Amino acid sequence: MNEPTMTGRPTVSVVVPNYNYAKTLGACLDAVLAQTCPPAEIVVVDDGSSDDSVRIAESYPCTVVSTPNRGVSAARNLGVLKSSGDIVFFLDSDIALRPDALQRAVAALESDPGLGFVCGVYDDVPLFDDGPVERYKVLHGHYWRVRAAGPVHAAFFSLGAVRRSVFEAAGPLDETLRATEDVEYGARLAPFSRIELRADIVGRHDDDDRLGILLRKQFTRSVPLVSLFAERGRGRPKLAETAYRPAAVALLCLSAAGFAAAMLPGAPSQALVVLGGAGLLGYTVVERRLLNFARRRAGLRFLPVFYGLHALMNLTTGAAAAVGGVRWLLSADFRRLYAGSPKPLTQMPGGPADA
Repeated sequence: MNEPTMTGRPTVSVVVPNYNYAKTLGACLDAVLAQTCPPAEIVVVDDGSSDDSVRIAESYPCTVVSTPNRGVSAARNLGVLKSSGDIVFFLDSDIALRPDALQRAVAALESDPGLGFVCGVYDDVPLFDDGPVERYKVLHGHYWRVRAAGPVHAAFFSLGAVRRSVFEAAGPLDETLRATEDVEYGARLAPFSRIELRADIVGRHDDDDRLGILLRKQFTRSVPLVSLFAERGRGRPKLAETAYRPAAVALLCLSAAGFAAAMLPGAPSQALVVLGGAGLLGYTVVERRLLNFARRRAGLRFLPVFYGLHALMNLTTGAAAAVGGVRWLLSADFRRLYAGSPKPLTQMPGGPADA
């Protein structure tokens, strides 16, 4: 770990991975430069963008590293190698921080030597409002992170700060994972360093605004998590830390199965409709606090839209869990998905060993 500055305060490097986010990159960097605790450096790692991202990044006082497209984990690892701060603040290029975010993250790490990684939450309004799908995703993203605030087992790299010494001890992000890399890293880090999710470190996020993309991402990210949650050990994530609550997912899938079965020829339709209705009622009761939050923030007129989109996301999560469960039973490779050890930073492409 680098020595602190002459003032005794640790230096901070902000690492921004980017892939085709010209729309939001300027707002992201503007917010970093407006911090009450300015970073020592900003490193933008452009992961093979085909839009105007590089030109935008080069117009700011930051280091720009351009690479062929290798995924966000590779971009973050390279950003660590190209930076020098005692603390690395990871920030996705579609997030604009509140002005005090860096200051609060540094203060949290300074005040607690046992804390290795501190993560922030998304604001409850989007960076750019592109319609109801995005409004749903941003509201839900804010709610569940605030709900889970406190000690966690997932390292949320989209908005979070880590001591360089802790990152080096845990090793780099697993570049073979194109999704769930933050959950895998948290499970790897948790046995020897605490992770905390804090509701006072906030960034405004520009989220997905198309339903098909949202559902596809949720399915793709949820399937492999079955392998990780099936593992045992102190670093295993807790089900309470997931964005979609297992009880709600199970009740809604039960409801959908009941209603669907009721339409089959010869099925006891009345009993199955009652079963479907009971599942739906149970789901609504389990999610009542979230639904009240959505009503307060977005209004009563938006609540049916929120309810419907949330139901679709829960059903998608349930389908992904079923697929993941089958794969876990049938595939030894799937069961070992998170068993590998990523190479140390010195062995990564672009690291000291390749210099």
